[in-house]
Amino acid sequence: MIALLQRVRSARVEVAGQVIGSIDAGLLVLLCAEPGDNAAVCDRMLAKILKLRIFSDAAGKMNHSLQDMDGQGHAGGLLLVSQFTLAADTSSGNRPGFSAAASPAEGRRWFEHVVVQARRLHPVVQTGEFGADMQVHLVNDGPVTIPLRMTA
Repeated sequence: MIALLQRVRSARVEVAGQVIGSIDAGLLVLLCAEPGDNAAVCDRMLAKILKLRIFSDAAGKMNHSLQDMDGQGHAGGLLLVSQFTLAADTSSGNRPGFSAAASPAEGRRWFEHVVVQARRLHPVVQTGEFGADMQVHLVNDGPVTIPLRMTA
């Protein structure tokens, strides 16, 4: 599984001109399932996303996680968006290939698994719509953008 985390001051996702998910300060996470992913991989990815210390403390150092953004237990928002293009292969030619991404059925399965688990573990979870043509709007904070990859 591949994830691209973006620390944001705010983010929203629209489908057909309608906002379907939005958050204030927190993380926008683009997720891509890969062949061979399983529930354990998804759960490890989510645990890393929730606990990764990329929010600043009073001294400006990245010491707080999404679950404790201010060091006093305040959780930030989590906006999860499916993004199969994270698996793009650009090693030859000028047109990316996407065979390294999971099939649409598997991608949906693992994206939905992460969403269900995130909603169980975190108080503020919003999502995009799997497979939809989405427009994502964000105010990147920092900017802080971090790629993650988990394998079986």
